[in-house]
Amino acid sequence: MSDTNAKLDLILVQMLQMNSKIDKLDSEVSSIKEDISVLKEDVSMLKEDVSMLKEDVKMLKEDVSMLKEDVRILKEDVKMLKEDVRMLKEDVSMLKEDVRMLKEDVGMLKEDVSMLKVRVDSLDLTLENETNRNIKIIAEGHVDLIRKFDEALKVENEKEILLVRVTTLENEVRKIKEFIKVS
Repeated sequence: MSDTNAKLDLILVQMLQMNSKIDKLDSEVSSIKEDISVLKEDVSMLKEDVSMLKEDVKMLKEDVSMLKEDVRILKEDVKMLKEDVRMLKEDVSMLKEDVRMLKEDVGMLKEDVSMLKVRVDSLDLTLENETNRNIKIIAEGHVDLIRKFDEALKVENEKEILLVRVTTLENEVRKIKEFIKVS
């Protein structure tokens, strides 16, 4: 019996050791279960984060797609603006040429107006100095009709003709002087 008791004691000691090891294993399994539970929570959170990231990526893709479309539209607008600017430059160039030609035309018109002014002044002087004077001379000659008609007629006709000729010659000399000054 002592052998049996010793064997039983040994078995008992082994069982106690096993129980201790099982308790230890239970403790470790419990710790592992807690770790697994924490890991499951972490995985669940990671899944949520991945889901949110997928949604964010989807939204980013949509935004990038919209940006690409906006950039395409902007490129078209810039192309149209460049064409408009090119056309405006051409128009401005044409306008500059038109303004240059207008300036030349205005310069020529000024010269023409200046020449016309000289001619009008000359006509005014002719009317004032020659025609009016001749009319005055003729009128004065008619006043003398009280005198004898024959005498007055001869003298006055010659006098009037001479005065008209003198006035005409004076006017022609004045015109020649002006022409020489202008030239």
